[in-house]
Amino acid sequence: MPGWNFATVWTQLAAVVPDRPAIVCGDRTVTWAEFDDRAARLASHLYAGGVRPGDRVALDLTNVPEYLETFFAALKIGAAPLNVNYRYVADEVRYVLDNSAAAALVHAPEFTAQVADAVAGLPATTRPFVLSTGADYEAAIAAASPTGPWQDRTPDGDDLILLYTGGTTGMPKGVMWRNDDLYVALWQTGRPGTEPKDPIAAAAAGRRVGTALPACPLMHGTGLFFTLSTLSGAGTVVLVEGSGLDPAVIWSECARNAVAVLTIVGDVFARPLIAELDAHRDAYDLSALRVITSSGVTFSPDAKAALIAHVPGLVIYDSLGSSEGVMTRQEAKAGDDIAPARFAVNDRTAVLDEETGDPVVPGSGQIGLVGVTGAIPMGYWGDEEKSRATFRTYHGRRWSMPGDYATVETDGTITLLGRGSACINTGGEKVYPEEVELVLREHPDLLDAVVVGVPDERFGEMVVAVVAPRPGCTLDPAALADHARSRLAGYKRPKEFVVVDDLQRSAAGKANYKYLRHLAAESLGRTA
Repeated sequence: MPGWNFATVWTQLAAVVPDRPAIVCGDRTVTWAEFDDRAARLASHLYAGGVRPGDRVALDLTNVPEYLETFFAALKIGAAPLNVNYRYVADEVRYVLDNSAAAALVHAPEFTAQVADAVAGLPATTRPFVLSTGADYEAAIAAASPTGPWQDRTPDGDDLILLYTGGTTGMPKGVMWRNDDLYVALWQTGRPGTEPKDPIAAAAAGRRVGTALPACPLMHGTGLFFTLSTLSGAGTVVLVEGSGLDPAVIWSECARNAVAVLTIVGDVFARPLIAELDAHRDAYDLSALRVITSSGVTFSPDAKAALIAHVPGLVIYDSLGSSEGVMTRQEAKAGDDIAPARFAVNDRTAVLDEETGDPVVPGSGQIGLVGVTGAIPMGYWGDEEKSRATFRTYHGRRWSMPGDYATVETDGTITLLGRGSACINTGGEKVYPEEVELVLREHPDLLDAVVVGVPDERFGEMVVAVVAPRPGCTLDPAALADHARSRLAGYKRPKEFVVVDDLQRSAAGKANYKYLRHLAAESLGRTA
């Protein structure tokens, strides 16, 4: 199928397997026929609200069927769906809406206050068409037609999907994926060197991927990419409504729905899930569970081994990738010598010399940047400078290089050294220090602040602020925490404050993140 588009594939699948469940969420089941019909009616409603091909539609929702229906509806129109982190406060929501020039916003009722505040702060001429899920959403779908003028244009592979992720300046940036590129990239993650097969023919022949549950949010690349792959294989997606991780609910839903594939975010999800199985293993029938996938954060060998011990026959896929590129993965199963993940270079993934673009010689010890080529994003929405820095062309090939430094061992495996920036990865969420520092520096008693990540057993890294008071002032960590609470999403707020007299900046005013990270870790009794 040339010009792959998720909406086109899903529409055709709905005609082939109309009665098969597409989405299960608690006591709600949406069949493939209903999924297509509800998305079509929502497309008509959004079109009537002014959404046109090429526009952007923002989704401020947890893991509910409405998220996928809105995503589908936007693509039917030819508009680009985009994620809004549901933990964002009003200022952060407003930034994404303004940056994307969103034509519409669909949000959960519990986010009404921050959405109203965010929209009110935009110029009247640029405010999006807003729809709340619940009664308003259901009434809109019931009143709308499943056909309309939006059908005059067939979705194609050039239609965009925007995935907003953290930026090096602390502000989110929208990664622009063509439908076709993302479809092909997701297919090739587990099938390198091959092209996608016809999913319609496969579904007509009775084949399908297994029932799958994304334990992580759809608003993040890990959860979204996993879900898109499942639906494009005519599978069933099981969603767990609400924010946060409830291990008992995850395992109960896996058992109740005979989930075959579960996706998580490394240790931050794995350890609570393991603890629940340690305490109540007999409460859950996990005989259908065959695969656990993970991406986005450290997944320790001991956590993988514990899950494999609890679920006989389980295979774990630990993936290397980001919002800017789907790269490669490593497999672990019973009987393997489970060591820290070692990803290998291949025809799509390489470690390149930052200046020349030449591949790093295995075993040389040379440090380069990890890059992925082939089906990759077009760049960042409205930011040519950042696009040029991340999406580079070497020797006639275009690469996505988000900033992960690495070396290549003699056997061709990659040893990751970390991001060149001061990015903090806490529980799969990216936190960039500058945004947090700017907020903290607004406190009247604070002279200077640098935000760093220190090791944390569960979340990988913990956000810590190293702060210095103004002369004659005394800093109260509780007051600083209160100051940040109304301005920043919870995961961005410092969990600890380390007060010092001087942050030891360079003569040029640059922060020594390595020194301050060590100082913070030592002050808190952590190993840096």
